[in-house]
Amino acid sequence: MNNTPKQTEKLPWKCGKCGGELERGLVKASYLGNDFEVQELKCLNCGLVLITEELALGKMFEVEQSLEDK
Repeated sequence: MNNTPKQTEKLPWKCGKCGGELERGLVKASYLGNDFEVQELKCLNCGLVLITEELALGKMFEVEQSLEDK
């Protein structure tokens, strides 16, 4: 019996809109009237951006909280 963990091959992310490959790059985001630039996955074909959970619950949440405090 082999006890070494299996290494799974990482498949590239595909766009849900057009099926194109996603590549990480600098994208402009706007949330509640505040603009910022972040490194996120973006479709090479149609430009659709994948908003990760980290961004949604991190940076965007911070912007929302700062606006609510005003």
